[in-house]
Amino acid sequence: MSRPGFDNEQQVLDYMKRIAVGRSGFSSFLELEPVRCWEGVAEIEMDVRPEMTQHHGFAHGAIVGLMADNACAWAASSAVGDVVTGSYTINFLAPAKGAKLRSKGSVVKAGKRQVVVRADVWSEDGGSDPVLVAVAQATIVPTGIATSKAS
Repeated sequence: MSRPGFDNEQQVLDYMKRIAVGRSGFSSFLELEPVRCWEGVAEIEMDVRPEMTQHHGFAHGAIVGLMADNACAWAASSAVGDVVTGSYTINFLAPAKGAKLRSKGSVVKAGKRQVVVRADVWSEDGGSDPVLVAVAQATIVPTGIATSKAS
């Protein structure tokens, strides 16, 4: 299973940087960095800046949720093409205390009308082990809009 319209993962990553991040004001503002997006798996990194934190200094839950949502949507898109999120559920497990967030999404089942995806979000800080801060499950809906490396 590879993303429709693309021959390899590098083409998808270039597309995601140009379109999914470059044309999204919010993703661009957050400086999301696609690391992997191929064959039903996606990985995203983001540096946590002070304006992304809540009053205890942890990454805000909305930011953690965005990382889970995007990992789910991007994993689904790598399997079925252009998508939107239908719903997601997230469980917060620990404060996101690190300087960086990393999310990894993987397709559980891809159908014609919906894609079920799960994601894990980790908080990372230079010298210590990553901490799993959230898990999520999403229902992602294919739009039926074709995407290509030329978009």
